[in-house]
Amino acid sequence: MKKILVTGALGQIGSELVPALRQRYGDAQVIASDIRMPPADAGREEPAFEFIDCTRQSPLRSVVHKHEIDTIFHLAALLSAVAEEKPHVAWDVNMGGLYRVLEVARESGCAVFFPSSIGAFGPTTPKRGTPQDTLQRPTTMYGVTKAAGELLCDYYFQRFGIDTRGVRFPGLISYQAPPGGGTTDYAVEIFYAALRHGRYTCFLGPDTRLDMMYMPDALRAVVGLMEADPGRLVHRNSFNVTAMSVTPEEIAAEIRRHLPGFAIDYDVDPVRQAIADSWPDAIDDRAAAEEWGWAATFDLAEMTADMLAKLGPRLGADR
Repeated sequence: MKKILVTGALGQIGSELVPALRQRYGDAQVIASDIRMPPADAGREEPAFEFIDCTRQSPLRSVVHKHEIDTIFHLAALLSAVAEEKPHVAWDVNMGGLYRVLEVARESGCAVFFPSSIGAFGPTTPKRGTPQDTLQRPTTMYGVTKAAGELLCDYYFQRFGIDTRGVRFPGLISYQAPPGGGTTDYAVEIFYAALRHGRYTCFLGPDTRLDMMYMPDALRAVVGLMEADPGRLVHRNSFNVTAMSVTPEEIAAEIRRHLPGFAIDYDVDPVRQAIADSWPDAIDDRAAAEEWGWAATFDLAEMTADMLAKLGPRLGADR
């Protein structure tokens, strides 16, 4: 990777991936882009930013040519809960944006990273030990766009030789990036609420089991896959990756080890609960381990301790 463009750079993953890439490859080598402008932040200057609507191919092409981009991390998308509220917009952004990114990549010879999700699975997918290659019949617009996106990326590799790669992310937990409208947002919100209020009301049921990952592991997965020897990759896109399979009650119990007075209540949102129930309980990520050496470093206990330690000072919380 010599010159990188990150779309959706102000989103949950992008806001942390951009600094990580700049630290690894240099500020001048990483161009951040989004449909929003970065917030004014006294004392911090954005090294390189481009305003891009990824559903418009011409401006995207111009930025790729202007900066001689050779790798695109395409992160711009509507997440699961928001996509159910705005399915037509989700299709335009998630699929229209990806198609235009792949077309520009085809014209310019760029590599493309596309994040898929456990949302690409559906209620008929095996829920425990979900295989790398298995039945995918998602029942949400978000899931449909992710499953279709996986196939589209495979097509561009097989048909045009574009170096497309991607992972299926589980729920992502971060002390820096706020939730972005996903079904697993509770796993971020719960830490903020624990430190601020000592109590949290969860929108999923207490025994709802889903795969999760701490953001430092997610960033390692992205970089690790994009730096992997292509000769080792049997799969190209949609690698299963995970770190832990947990429920709201289990996260709450781990938080109580640090904050004994923490309490959790439940007010189940039927829309998000239905989405969560259609996803796997625990996926099998052995293909990623075998093909490019993937391994998570944070389990629930390690993630919780680090999350509270890092988030507390940011919130001014007295622990």
